[in-house]
Amino acid sequence: MDQFKIAKWAVFLASVLLLTPQAWARSRDQALFKYVAGTESIPKDCMGKLELTETHLVYLCAEKSLSVPYSDITQLEFQPRVSTRIRKMKLAWTIKPTSARGKHEGFFTVLFRAGRQMRAIILKVRDETMRPYMAEIDLKTGRPIESRQD
Repeated sequence: MDQFKIAKWAVFLASVLLLTPQAWARSRDQALFKYVAGTESIPKDCMGKLELTETHLVYLCAEKSLSVPYSDITQLEFQPRVSTRIRKMKLAWTIKPTSARGKHEGFFTVLFRAGRQMRAIILKVRDETMRPYMAEIDLKTGRPIESRQD
């Protein structure tokens, strides 16, 4: 390759590396998660966003927010429908999960302990929105996300 082609490729790669994190961050800022079931006093269908801090998984919607320490999380799932095992759990559900299935959406379930009590939040989210979060959640919680796409 001549010097011109090498310089052209270097500029192209540098621009891709510089712009990709900004595009990813912008898409995460606009990512919407919908609270569809759980044990928390969050209104049904409350649209919000998920933030991953150093120590907490935080769900923020217009009416309420919820902060869960990673150390309290016992199980994570992202599946096309809420698993039967989760639906049959004897929890103090404020909104009971259904067996609904999302076409291009999945259900992100977080089970956690608050004191001695088991708690849950179930968020409906588009598959492509959830994908960037999965590895980071796995790293920060030390727990893999059970995932099965049909």
